[in-house]
Amino acid sequence: MEIETRAQSFEDALRRVGVRITRQRAALLRVLAAAEDHPDATQLHQRATAAGAGVSLATVYRTLSALEAQGVIQKLEFEGEPARFEPADGTHHDHMIDVETGEVMEFVNERIERLQAEIAAEMGYEIVRHRLELYVRRRR
Repeated sequence: MEIETRAQSFEDALRRVGVRITRQRAALLRVLAAAEDHPDATQLHQRATAAGAGVSLATVYRTLSALEAQGVIQKLEFEGEPARFEPADGTHHDHMIDVETGEVMEFVNERIERLQAEIAAEMGYEIVRHRLELYVRRRR
């Protein structure tokens, strides 16, 4: 999704719950919409500040919380890491987290998806949603 379109969907979600879109908050939403990684609140604050938005860290947290409650972003909580965020408008994917660098990589593997569905079916269930996280390190 295009950055401006995503930023607009974030603004619309906030307006639906009565959050005022200030210049600072709009800049934060553009930073979040442009993120190609999985930034945490502090990283978003730093990026918005570098972009000239005088937004407080408290505003970043409140904005992220409101966006998550509206279902337009997802909060990702990986072991030993601060919560990270990503737009909720993408297709399903899983994550690999490099335990040495903290880098988060997205991946999709149809064999894993099929196997999970087979296991659930064998046990008499169907998958409603799931999250798979692999904690990895580079082979030496």
